[in-house]
Amino acid sequence: MAELRHRGAKDSDPPLEQQPSEDKGSDSELKVEKDGVSDNESKVDSGVPEVPVPPDDTPEVLNKALSGLSSRWKNWWVRGILTLAMISFFFFIIYLGPMVLMMIVLCVQIKCFHEIITIGYSVYHSYDLPWFRTLSWYFLLCVNYFFYGETVTDYFFTLVQREEPLRILSKYHRFISFALYLTGFCMFVLSLVKKHYRLQFYMFGWTHVTLLIVVTQSHLIIHNLFEGMIWFIVPISCVICNDIMAYMFGFFFGRTPLIKLSPKKTWEGFIGGLFATIVFGIMLSYVMAGCRYFVCPVEFNNDSNSFQVDCEPSELFQLQEYTLPGVLESVTGWTTVRLYPFQIHSIALSSFASIVGPFGGFFASGFKRAFKIKDFANTIPGHGGIMDRFDCQYLMATFVNVYIASFIRGPNPSKVIQQLLALRPDQQLYIFNSLKAHLTEKGLLPAVEA
Repeated sequence: MAELRHRGAKDSDPPLEQQPSEDKGSDSELKVEKDGVSDNESKVDSGVPEVPVPPDDTPEVLNKALSGLSSRWKNWWVRGILTLAMISFFFFIIYLGPMVLMMIVLCVQIKCFHEIITIGYSVYHSYDLPWFRTLSWYFLLCVNYFFYGETVTDYFFTLVQREEPLRILSKYHRFISFALYLTGFCMFVLSLVKKHYRLQFYMFGWTHVTLLIVVTQSHLIIHNLFEGMIWFIVPISCVICNDIMAYMFGFFFGRTPLIKLSPKKTWEGFIGGLFATIVFGIMLSYVMAGCRYFVCPVEFNNDSNSFQVDCEPSELFQLQEYTLPGVLESVTGWTTVRLYPFQIHSIALSSFASIVGPFGGFFASGFKRAFKIKDFANTIPGHGGIMDRFDCQYLMATFVNVYIASFIRGPNPSKVIQQLLALRPDQQLYIFNSLKAHLTEKGLLPAVEA
């Protein structure tokens, strides 16, 4: 990542300046410099750190093969080839199983955190102040310890209760997490330097907002994965499909600018991506809903000490017959249609990925424009950094988690039994008698004569 050069005040951040007035010419709205910032913004935001234009990171093999094409078509082919490579890698890690998927999510989280923190560190480093990068990574460790500790306690309860060290760590997990965070908080206070208080608190907030955006969302992605791999694959695939189809429709048919934050985004691409993603979501859901490997919750098998994905599919993943509305019946000629209920839910997922999901990308575009950078990093030629590819995924992860909790998830008997087995014998007996009396009162058990 190219280093940011901070230009401005010694003791405080540069003041916010007014945004440039709306340019009347449509050509000036679409004009973007190589660093991703328009001429008007370059003149107004003179106090914002600038970044040199990054060198061309396209592999030499592709440069030679596409040397005869215009820059527009060259970028199209580079993005297309590397998109296919990333999709192939995505299918490969799905084949490797849920454990590998969790590790990949953790690696992506760390890389995204690194890319965002590097931008802030470049500004902070110019003041030669200590501990910012150290404290940022320390807080990342603390937050991950808290979230993953909660996950282990929740989904590996039997294993935790079986091992004495894990049982102790689980019992005092939240206290340990708080103590770790408190240590970092005290280290930050001790690192405060006179005349730079405002900047240091600014970077403290930078770190915590980054943790909120990146670490919390990646934790929710893993929770979605435990509900069944279909809740992980379909939302991510819908975002990828929308990104590709919006780019394709915009590339060939785009004429009307969508939002000034991303001048290359068009209404034609936005609407075309919406319909294409909904169709894709319904089709992908139909293929995956019939496979137990994708629909069963990911659970830990205590006998084999490994993950298992095997169950009797719920009604959500069983074909059911639906009566079509009169309008669709007149168009298709069908009176009924057989669908998986999950396919109906996939419409909500696809719609969110197409309508609200792009705002994660717009948010990232605004962030990059604030610091006059084109991409978060140069990790993927033609695509930028890892954060450039996952800016919409994090917003999608939160929606899926809330959607499951609101409309899908019910009580989990296996988790209740695990918690009951961890109680003392007298507590278990009390619960048994209470449950027996309740079932007898309901008439589900015969009354016992005195």
